[in-house]
Amino acid sequence: MNNKKLQVWFPFFFSLSMIIGMFFGYKLRDKMPFATNILRSSAGSQMQEVISLIRNRYVDPVNTDSLSELAIEEVLTHLDPHTVYIPAAKLTEVNEDLAGKFEGIGVEFNIFEDTVHILNVLPGGPSDKAGLEVGDRIIKVEQQVVAGNHITSDKIRSLLRGAGGSKVNITINRSDAAVPFTITRGFIPLYSLDAGYMMDPETGYIRLSKFSESTYEEFMASLEKLKGEGLRELVLDLRDNGGGILDEAVEIADEFISGEKLIVYTEGKNNPRRDYKARRRGLFEEGKLVILMNEGSASASEVLAGALQDWDRATIIGRRSFGKGLVQEQYTLRDGAALRLTVARYYTPLGRSIQKSYEKGLFDYNGEIMNRYQHGEMFSADSNKTVSGTAYKTSGGKTVYGGGGITPDIFVAFDSTTVDTLINALYRKNTLGNFVYRYYISNVSSFNAYKQAATFAHQFTVDKTLYNGLVDFARKDSINISGLRPKDQLFLEQRIKSLLARQVWRSEGFYEVINTTDPVVKKAMEIIH
Repeated sequence: MNNKKLQVWFPFFFSLSMIIGMFFGYKLRDKMPFATNILRSSAGSQMQEVISLIRNRYVDPVNTDSLSELAIEEVLTHLDPHTVYIPAAKLTEVNEDLAGKFEGIGVEFNIFEDTVHILNVLPGGPSDKAGLEVGDRIIKVEQQVVAGNHITSDKIRSLLRGAGGSKVNITINRSDAAVPFTITRGFIPLYSLDAGYMMDPETGYIRLSKFSESTYEEFMASLEKLKGEGLRELVLDLRDNGGGILDEAVEIADEFISGEKLIVYTEGKNNPRRDYKARRRGLFEEGKLVILMNEGSASASEVLAGALQDWDRATIIGRRSFGKGLVQEQYTLRDGAALRLTVARYYTPLGRSIQKSYEKGLFDYNGEIMNRYQHGEMFSADSNKTVSGTAYKTSGGKTVYGGGGITPDIFVAFDSTTVDTLINALYRKNTLGNFVYRYYISNVSSFNAYKQAATFAHQFTVDKTLYNGLVDFARKDSINISGLRPKDQLFLEQRIKSLLARQVWRSEGFYEVINTTDPVVKKAMEIIH
């Protein structure tokens, strides 16, 4: 029997062992990143027996670990799209993202022309304490040369990361001189709050990119800071926030919702209904609130927005969200891999299930967003009417929908400029980022004159000379943007300016600048005022 024939039968054998294992497995704690072991039975399953026979008796060498992973993945294709197998090699990275931290040296880097350039140094982090600077180029990590040998980002990451307290020796190129550094690794935060600032004397803006273990803490620190600066209205930006830990979204919702109102409930065949309610006096239970969402907003983002929409607490602006209403728990397997298993659905206070259909399979499910684009749903307010799920009425008389994401109260069309072929090439080849970084490094002193991102946003202009510099730079990457439409050129000018702000003030600077021209943010300000 050849390998292909074997693979046909593996899913069925493994399915049996998996069902037995999960039936006797015990439940996780509520937070996803923490895991427990299943499949503890000492008796070997049929699948294990088959794998053992292949390993010990098969005519040719076979990677049985790979065969097992193929079998698992095949079984999971018959479940929902969000039940996934995580190989042991990838589990650390996945859990770090949810935990909101990792152990490393605290630099942001990119590879330009086969050289690792340091784009940002975390203030107060290990590299900052050691003396690294923006613009330094890493040429060696320990004794391994990392410049000029087609190094990858993943490889650099693996070399620089390590246990907190351990040391790593690197050599950087600064002003054409090789300079050695010894850096003591430490815990590096993976922030989920990208920006939090006052857009005017009474209106604040907070952007969350995900819901990790530190999200609520980050959110509260920002909200308290903005309250101290005069916050009376808030724009909460959840665009492209793919979700994360449910509890973090619930905690944030509690800051907006009064009394003991229901925020969300979860329920599954093997998981009885569990209600999550507001339980304390929130920091922002009064005051105008606007939530920004788009097709990239999912899961915990939809929990938060759905609760606020159901209770008429917020106005949702943007486009219909992704539509993920399934709850996963993570189980650690014996070999260190993990199974992230869907155990329940979540429901908004009105009883809406936000999950979109996955009956046609994974391919159609993943392609549903592209279908929205191709069918014009992202360009017309009629997209609000495309949800085929049940309609519900809020106490305020608003109609809301289930079955396909959160439908916004106010629609803002997708900006098709971002999918222009030439502009897309600037991102794909990293030409735009490379150009902005080099321009910044060559003009650091002039940018130091701006003390705040707000001042930079109002005073700095991308003039003709700067824009033409990008045109010439792009031509070296075989990208000709000399004949772009005025609308596309304006988009690039705005992007250059915001990326330059990011070099100085990191992500908050980027959003403080880009939001001055963002049509969704502008619509939010119209609604608030």
